[in-house]
Amino acid sequence: MPLDGFFAGENRGPENPMGGASGKLHTWMFKQKAFWKNINMEGGSEHGADSELIDDVFARTGAYIMGKRMFDEGEVVWKEDLYKADVYVLTTEIREPWVQKGTTTFYFINDGIQSALEKAKQSANGKDIRIQGGANTIQQFLKAGLIDEFFIHIAPVFLGSGIRLFDGITTDIYDIQIIEIIPSEMTTHIRYKLLRK
Repeated sequence: MPLDGFFAGENRGPENPMGGASGKLHTWMFKQKAFWKNINMEGGSEHGADSELIDDVFARTGAYIMGKRMFDEGEVVWKEDLYKADVYVLTTEIREPWVQKGTTTFYFINDGIQSALEKAKQSANGKDIRIQGGANTIQQFLKAGLIDEFFIHIAPVFLGSGIRLFDGITTDIYDIQIIEIIPSEMTTHIRYKLLRK
């Protein structure tokens, strides 16, 4: 996220992913060889602490949950078998699973976040479940007290407007502890542990 706390810009859609904010927020990631390797593409010029973090996140994640808006923005550009794990998409749309070549299958969940979480736990086989985004999906899980930890990657930029990640979050659900800080040239990674009060 940028310094002013916005998670995405305005007017999001498949033709304008993250409201045009992705390039500003993810510059650090796009420079990393590990990012491109993990999405089945060639690219990147660096392999340092940022790449090690990216490799670790992919290695420890056994399933993903995302919202329909994020899926719609990504479906048109994502490579086959991008996630290499089951992905649960929160939606009102009735749709058969999208089975890709390799180990990625997208499941479309119509009966809420608890259902998605239970299905993701079965797929993850003891590994992490990553709540991928967007902001509304992350907020639903935070407000339900279902997040154990989160990484925030703070980019030294301002968006000025858009969607804030923590809008409407109450203060009585979690005690929050900083458990890791990883500085780099283009971002600061902070890992938090969330403990239910």
